[in-house]
Amino acid sequence: MFKGTVVAIHIAPDAAAKMIPVKEVRAVPGQGLEGDRYFHRKGTYSEKPGPDREVTLIEIEAIEALKRDYRVALDPGDSRRNIATRGVPLNQLVGREFTVGAVGLRGIRLCEPCGHLEGLTREGVRAGLVHRGGLRAQILTGGVIRPGDPVQGS
Repeated sequence: MFKGTVVAIHIAPDAAAKMIPVKEVRAVPGQGLEGDRYFHRKGTYSEKPGPDREVTLIEIEAIEALKRDYRVALDPGDSRRNIATRGVPLNQLVGREFTVGAVGLRGIRLCEPCGHLEGLTREGVRAGLVHRGGLRAQILTGGVIRPGDPVQGS
């Protein structure tokens, strides 16, 4: 069992658009996060729909390690992931259910960094986030997510 927290939330209105920090976001099962590019089917990979496009998470510890170990500074929103967490073992949540505040999620697959991400950020991001690029998740029960919300699983 673990208990972590939401550090930050970001959405982008369109593919490749700058991620915008938000104070809260509504998670909608089968659709994603209201206002985000994948909710509106405007994301770079929207032609490949599926539950793994609903929400993405990344450990703030991975972003901190990227700076420490690779000397690549990256803001949480620049990771192109929706929710930054602290104290959450995201890689262990593939195939498992967990909660973010009152919202129920299921980990679908790892969100490995790609050339698209590195092209939108800077060289070194892809190598520094291999196997630490986050988690793609499906929304099981909807609700509002806010920074500071607990992230819990068993």
